[in-house]
Amino acid sequence: MPAERWRIRIVLGVGAILLAALIIVAPALLTVDRYRPRVISYLQQETGHQVEIGRMALTLFPPTIHIEQFGVKNPPIFPAGYVVQVGRIDAELNVGALFRQRRVIVKSLVLEEPVLHLTSDPDGPWNFENPQATTSENALPLPPTSTVQIKRGHVIASNLLPSDAQGPIFFEAHDVSCELQHVNLVRILSRSAAPSGRHTEGTLKAGLLRLGAVEVSNLESKVGMHARRVTFTEVKAAVYGGNAVGDLSFDLSGKTPRFETTARLSGVNLARLLAAFPSGGGKISGKMEGELKLAGEIVYSLHPLAEIHGAGHVTVRNGQMASIKLNANLMKLAHFNDLGPARDEPSSFKMISTDLELSNQRISSKVIDIDGYGVDVDGSGSVSVSGSDELNYRGLAEITTKEGFFTNTIARLFSGATLKDGRLQFPFRIRGTIDNPVFSKGKGDKDVDAPKRR
Repeated sequence: MPAERWRIRIVLGVGAILLAALIIVAPALLTVDRYRPRVISYLQQETGHQVEIGRMALTLFPPTIHIEQFGVKNPPIFPAGYVVQVGRIDAELNVGALFRQRRVIVKSLVLEEPVLHLTSDPDGPWNFENPQATTSENALPLPPTSTVQIKRGHVIASNLLPSDAQGPIFFEAHDVSCELQHVNLVRILSRSAAPSGRHTEGTLKAGLLRLGAVEVSNLESKVGMHARRVTFTEVKAAVYGGNAVGDLSFDLSGKTPRFETTARLSGVNLARLLAAFPSGGGKISGKMEGELKLAGEIVYSLHPLAEIHGAGHVTVRNGQMASIKLNANLMKLAHFNDLGPARDEPSSFKMISTDLELSNQRISSKVIDIDGYGVDVDGSGSVSVSGSDELNYRGLAEITTKEGFFTNTIARLFSGATLKDGRLQFPFRIRGTIDNPVFSKGKGDKDVDAPKRR
């Protein structure tokens, strides 16, 4: 009996040694890097793009192919560059399909430090499409992958100009980590894919996301992808010292890409937000809250977001309008300069509440309510965002402190003010530009009445 036990131990020991040797030696015997030229040739034939692979390796437990320095270059009609570059790809294979069916099916993918450059041409195609295929369905004949993980990724999107020169970036996301389930690249990239079928879904985090000039940080959301449409839902992000929640989607199926977004804002530092835009810095400060809905086509020009339209309502509290010293202007008209707290900060206000409508590169407001220190204003008007920064506002301002008979009489005689319940009221106009506003008394155009005080 003891001798038999020793024989069993010897057999097990030899088996363990052989197994260890197999683990060590097999990857060397099955060197997949020698197949790298074949893999590159196959991918180039199927995608219509030039493909680069730095190195390939194999590990057995679990069976995983490792690809380093992977790159896919832009097709010839686009500027020189890459569609995608990935530092390292780990592709775990389906063991059952590998040994029973002799098929290579990727069970899961891990992409480390991928950089994705999405570029659209004015004639319609994107740089990730196969220029030799009649439809995108034939571009990547790959079966669905159960799980895809992205680590420290970057996404950059832009359009070409009609001259075929590179246009400005309109969207970018950095430090992206993402986990997706049931990824079907054929369906995601295809123009002709039917809307039915299983969607790719997952979760996403991004250190920084920028749409046009506006950026958010520490973004978390659910993400869905299907037939050239990407949606971010249940978005939570930090925005210029405040917070935003909402949704964002991109539709790449048409000749011109489109986007839609809704957002609920709270605690946003308005001065920091406006500083992101040309000529916006230093104009208005305060904490902003509200709701916005924006949508539009991303056009092929130096101003890709010029066709944005939308609406919303915002409230700004405890701020200043540096270039429009409303109290000071009104007091000059009224020959009256003692407003208590307003005397020291004539541009300050307690609250601004207004509706917003963005159309044709102009922001319009039908009802603007300003509660200032010593002055309340009801107004309406618009401002150009096309670059001219032209202002066209009108309103009715009221001095909220009651004054004596002599002061009121002089103010009414020399400024055209009216008296209601012992308070002076002034119709006014603001024209000019954001940098150089021109304040004047009266209604201005005869066919336009100043808003009536509620």
